[in-house]
Amino acid sequence: MSLEFDATLTLGAFTCEASLKANDEILVLFGHSGAGKSVTLQAIAGLMQPVRGRIDINGQAVFDSARGVNVPPQGRAVGYVVQDLALFPQMSVGQNIAFGMPRGAGQSRRQRVERLLAALQLEGYGDRRPGSLSGGQQQRVALARALARDASLLLLDEPFSALDESLRAGLRRELLRLRAERGLTIVFVTHDLREAHLLADRLAVFDAGRVLQCDARESVFRHPASRRVAELTGVANIFEGTVRGIDSGAPVVDVRGLTLRCAPPAMGTGPRPGEAVDICIRAERVVLHRGEPRDHTAVNLLEAAIVEDLAYGATHTLRLTPTGAGPALEVELAARPYEVMGVAGRQTWTVELPPADLHVMARRTPGD
Repeated sequence: MSLEFDATLTLGAFTCEASLKANDEILVLFGHSGAGKSVTLQAIAGLMQPVRGRIDINGQAVFDSARGVNVPPQGRAVGYVVQDLALFPQMSVGQNIAFGMPRGAGQSRRQRVERLLAALQLEGYGDRRPGSLSGGQQQRVALARALARDASLLLLDEPFSALDESLRAGLRRELLRLRAERGLTIVFVTHDLREAHLLADRLAVFDAGRVLQCDARESVFRHPASRRVAELTGVANIFEGTVRGIDSGAPVVDVRGLTLRCAPPAMGTGPRPGEAVDICIRAERVVLHRGEPRDHTAVNLLEAAIVEDLAYGATHTLRLTPTGAGPALEVELAARPYEVMGVAGRQTWTVELPPADLHVMARRTPGD
């Protein structure tokens, strides 16, 4: 199942312009609350009409402002789960699931409900009321009702946000299983960065009504299109620099007196000598050495001292200040390497910024 969305929506003074695609994958719409994620989902479902643009589902236009096409929600063959679930409390679980099915023979509807109950691990719950179920079970009922329409496109609007982490983890696994077994295309809205990383095949980063980048998950996380995308996706190390030259396609950038060799541009043309740029590296990609690296060809080295050590369960976040030229850095280290290296008992380290992990971005001024 494929989705192509290129449309503009207005809601009062708020305008959202989005262009994105998904094809047999999980597309996560990520961004802060109010960025435009949910209104985009509502437009795909047919619950909100764009002011202009086009929406195609499996190659067929369900909205096209130029041709006057606007297929109603019931004609779009999509499953839609909203954040508050909207289960009918007066109906049984089985009746809630059947409510989403096309009208048909009673026996086939009952069999379909039983299959969905089994698929969502809800056997024996068909006659119970939603109010008697746990939050995770209610979420499974909502998913079953969305799947009851035999839709290959599933729209999920922050479906797990009200649940605790253990329930969320279980439902994420359930969602990935259903996606693999049924060949679903899923559009999933979240403002949780960890959830976006765990679920996304493709990631669309929303900010203030615009899609700043829509690409494969790792491409967005490792090669953000701009400083703002890097900030939104949790990149802790973002530096201003000036390009000093190009070496075999790789930009060589000066950052606070330290010369850094960076990764060649992933696509398109790279920066020019003398150009002001932003460069970034994720905290988990920074390397600590107790002394000189064993690999004597290593580049992008600086000496830095730990000024803050914050423990977060299985990881440590270290903040370091250079003893000479170079930028302040944040390093994320798993608990086991932290202990083996004896980080707690040592203040000064040699820090390596691998060129392959240093990503160069065009400098943008406010309003660009």
